[in-house]
Order: sequence, then C-alpha cells, then structure tokens
Amino acid sequence: MASNVDEDTLALLGLALILKMNNTKKKRKKWCKHWLLKRKTYSHVNLLSELKFEPEDFKNYLRMDEKTYLKLLEMVTPMIKKEDTVMRNSISAHERLSVTLRFLATGRSYEDLKFSAIISPQALGKIIPETCEALYKVLRRDYFKFPKSEEEWKEIAKMYEERWNFPHCLGAIDGKHISIVPPANSGSYFYNYKGQHSVVLMAIVNAKYQFIYIDVGMNGRISDGGVLQNTKFFEKLENSDLHIPSSELLTGSNRNLPYVFVADDAFPLRPDMIKPFRQADLTSQERRILNYRLSRARRTVENAFGIMASRFRIFYTHINLEPENIDKVVKASCVLHNFLIEHSKKSYAPQKCFYRENSENGTIISEGYNTQNSTMVNLERRNPGNTLNNAKIVRNNFMNYFNQEGRVPWQNDHVN
Repeated sequence: MASNVDEDTLALLGLALILKMNNTKKKRKKWCKHWLLKRKTYSHVNLLSELKFEPEDFKNYLRMDEKTYLKLLEMVTPMIKKEDTVMRNSISAHERLSVTLRFLATGRSYEDLKFSAIISPQALGKIIPETCEALYKVLRRDYFKFPKSEEEWKEIAKMYEERWNFPHCLGAIDGKHISIVPPANSGSYFYNYKGQHSVVLMAIVNAKYQFIYIDVGMNGRISDGGVLQNTKFFEKLENSDLHIPSSELLTGSNRNLPYVFVADDAFPLRPDMIKPFRQADLTSQERRILNYRLSRARRTVENAFGIMASRFRIFYTHINLEPENIDKVVKASCVLHNFLIEHSKKSYAPQKCFYRENSENGTIISEGYNTQNSTMVNLERRNPGNTLNNAKIVRNNFMNYFNQEGRVPWQNDHVN
C-alpha cells in the first residue's frame, strides 16, 4: 500500500513540474515577423515588373530575358505551384522561381535573400532546393540529352570536325572541385588536395558548349584519378554499353581511327580517350601539334564551365548547403546552362564567352571564359602509371593525321 502511495505522489509531482515548466516557458511573441507579411508590397517581384521595361537590367537580374523567363516559368509551374490554405496564401510559382534564379545568380545566403524576397530563411531553405530539383526534372528531358545511338554520337563528332578540325571526337571531358562549406561533423570527408572542402562535378560537353553528361556529388577527398572510374558513364564505357560507333576511315584520308573522347592529364589515356602528351614528353614538333589540336577541341568544356560560373555566381562562393541540396543546385545550374544556350544565347553567352580564332591565319581573337577567378578547382594531374600500348598507338595515329593530311595551315605558328 505504501508503495502505491509513493508512486501516486511521484506521478502528481511530475505532472505539477511539467505544468510549471509549460507556464514559465517563454511565449512566442508572434507567429511571423510583421514585415514578412507584406510580401506583396515589398517583394522583388515588384521590381521585376519594373525591370521588364529595362531589358538589360532584367537579363542581369535573372540571367535571362523576360520571354525566356516566362517560358521557363510555364514549364516548371506545375511542379512547384502550391495551393492556398484557409490560414494563409501560398508563395507563388513566380516568386519561387525568381528567388531561386536570383540565388543561383548571386550566391547570396538565405539570410540575405530574405530582405529582397520577403520570404523567411526557413522557407527559402525548402523552396530553393525544391525548385532546383524541379528545374532539373523538367529541363533534362529536352535540354540534357545523352546520346543513345551511333547516329547521335556521330552528330556530335561531325560538329567537332566542322568547328574544331578534330574528327571522330565524341565530346570533351573535364571535372571541377565545387567548393563547399563542410557539413557539421564531416571531418576531412570532403577535404581535397588544394586544402579546401569540395564535391566533384565531372562533365562531358559537346561542340555547342552544352553538357551531355554530368556526375556530381563525389566527395573531394576521392583521388582525382579515381573520379572517372566512380561514374556510371565509365562503367558503361568499360562494358561497351554506350553504342559508340566502330572505327571508320577519316574523311579525305585512308586512316581508320576510332571515335574518342578528349580529356586533359587528369584522366587516363585509353583507346577511346585521348589526352595530351605531358610536358616532359614534348620531344618533337609533331607531339606539340597534337597537344595544340587537342587543346582546341577541349576549349568547349573549359568555356562551358567558365560561362556557367560567370552567370551563376553561386560558383564564386563556398556553397553553404546540405550535400544533397548542393547536388540539386549544381544539376539545376548545368541544365539551365543548356537551356539558355538554346534559347537566350546572345545574352547568356555572347561571342566573347568563347574561344575564337581567325579562320585564315589561326590567330586567337578571344580566349573565352574560364573558371580561373571562381572557386572551382581543376582536378589534380594524375600519375600516368601503366598505359595500354593500343592507347598509345591511337594517340600516335591521330598525331600523324594532324601533321599530315589533316593539318591546318596555321598550326605550326602556335607551337613554335
């Protein structure tokens, strides 16, 4: 009986303590800051209504003209639109898309963006990743196409030959470290060789400066030499599942050469992947010319990264988001890049963005945009290790072609 009394007494004391704590708990002053309730009055969407009368300012604000923005808004609205409730009106698709584009264009923090968007940082933390994910899902169907047949691969190769005098080129491969603020308790998991924290973006670009493949999210600690090997692309390449065309005679030549990707020294030399001779191995004019011709084709991927970083200044910051949200931001930026190259090229990527040469004498008119001033970091050059003999033979055959029947008149002037 005594034990029952003790238990009842303890229960009553516990209940009294809980009630006291609830009564003394600091009451919330308001459910929302007063100025955040005046979104219709102060939001940047009002500024956008005025900027449509100043087209250049509109382009600068969202990185696209009004017509392109409205097309994008129409495409993505079904995926980001929310219904109003009896408690409050929802944040419109227009507000969600415009604040996301502004975030990508500036790299500003949620705390900073709240003053122009009139949306709380907590809400922005949901809206921006959701909208980035929606952009990727909507746009990748039409603006992010990986070749699935020999004919599609040959279309890419044809354009590389026409624009860059590099036949049988299936695309330019490169990778970048995307600088991030490491998540709490992540230690050295994202720590790269440059002494920064990063995730890796690996990409393949076509001759139109558009991404045809990306792999993002690999932690920066992985050796750069292993970046390619950890992608689905490499797995399919190794298993011959990419439907790459078989070797063919080059146009105007009796040389039978394979279709190849071009890469820099961070990637392996393979029969299906050509990279330049290392500096120590440039023992002849012929090898220097191979490097020059390969470098011209690789400009596409360097310029693509450079244009994207210059337009979406989020890549000039250390991205301070959860890793899964960083992936969404990077993917959205890549697919937006492709979309804007297609629909707003004059404003998004004018001629000065690209590497250009005088077609008569090969003098360089413009180096184009690169990532030199951004926080993107190149992959580390790899140790050559053991290279298959047939990979060396393929590179030498391309070298001989570029120095003989495939030469361009000005190439010797660029390697002396």
